[in-house]
Amino acid sequence: MNKNDQQFLAQKIRAQYMEKQSPSDLDALRTLDAKVKHPANVFAYVFGSISAMIMGAGMSLVMTDIGAIVGMDAPMLPGIVIGVIGMMMVLINYPMYKRILERRKKKYGAEILELSDKIMNQ
Repeated sequence: MNKNDQQFLAQKIRAQYMEKQSPSDLDALRTLDAKVKHPANVFAYVFGSISAMIMGAGMSLVMTDIGAIVGMDAPMLPGIVIGVIGMMMVLINYPMYKRILERRKKKYGAEILELSDKIMNQ
């Protein structure tokens, strides 16, 4: 290990034992940014996953004999309807994500701009 690597490692270990400083403006800016993006991301992942499962359930009814196993006489029509509903949900996922993100940006935008201006002018 060369001297630079040793110094870096020593600094890294030393930082673990130092007192925590009060949150800086940059930490506050990161927190606000996460507060804007996190709800939209969580919604998109959850709604998208549920939509894909619904679409897959419809496709399974149409393409396999699961309908007969469950006791359905004609699984084709319900499978198509369920699959199309899932597809519609998948298609509206992104516009809904963008709408949630835009609303959160409007809500926290002024505060983020003010804090970022303060950081950049220091």
